[in-house]
Amino acid sequence: MEQLDGKVRGAFLQGVNSGKTGVIVLGGSSGRVDTARAGLLAEVGARTLALQWFGGANQSPGICEIPLETFIDGTDLLVSRGCERIVMVGTSKGAEAALLASTIDQRINAVIAISPSSVVWGNIGAGVDRIAWPERSSWSFGRAPLDFVPADINWQKEYRDGLVSYRSFFERCLTNDLQANRRARIPVENSAADLILVAGGSDALWPSDDFAREIVQSRHAHGRSATLIFDQDAGHRILFPGETTPRSTLHAHGGTDEADARLGQKAWRAIAAML
Repeated sequence: MEQLDGKVRGAFLQGVNSGKTGVIVLGGSSGRVDTARAGLLAEVGARTLALQWFGGANQSPGICEIPLETFIDGTDLLVSRGCERIVMVGTSKGAEAALLASTIDQRINAVIAISPSSVVWGNIGAGVDRIAWPERSSWSFGRAPLDFVPADINWQKEYRDGLVSYRSFFERCLTNDLQANRRARIPVENSAADLILVAGGSDALWPSDDFAREIVQSRHAHGRSATLIFDQDAGHRILFPGETTPRSTLHAHGGTDEADARLGQKAWRAIAAML
């Protein structure tokens, strides 16, 4: 494993028999650089980049106006190392980033979006200016912030299994300013990538199942394909074979360990076949 500390931050992994496919692995709002998942992908022949896209040196401490150029830089690195095919594997906010990046970087051949969003959301934490409020976009491109769905500051917390479930927060936000919400939609019809969406029907963090269906519908409406891999009982945290990612102690994920692993196995079969 090679640690990267320059313009592109994170870790680069490749196996003995690595081919010409490069995979960028994007974690979610935890900020984890997912070297374990990147290692799984390297074992099946990919050259993998576990990208640190916030929280590092000279980066925003939170998910606030993150330049989409960060992900384009990751593609540049993999291409410079001989990769002829680029795949992004993103989870939650990382899936939101991967889908957005694929709409502007036509070199991205496939996106596996795990517990995705179909729209852009506001920031989680502070930007490079160390300011977290008033609310701003999670993303920028060409130094211009992307439109986002505004937060509903009157939302009342709901709980599942003793932890806060944010699903109803996101659902409520989507009903408030319909014009703003339309502007915040990720234009997945502009992506040349093959899309695989992975979602659980018991996601307690946000309605990734509804988001995934919306993405599939948008793609089909524009004559493009997308594949949905779904399990009604799975939650936000999807487990690939061998993964033991712990549940959050701050908010509810939903699902069960068994269902999360079952959906992860289904998704892994599709990913391994793609690679």
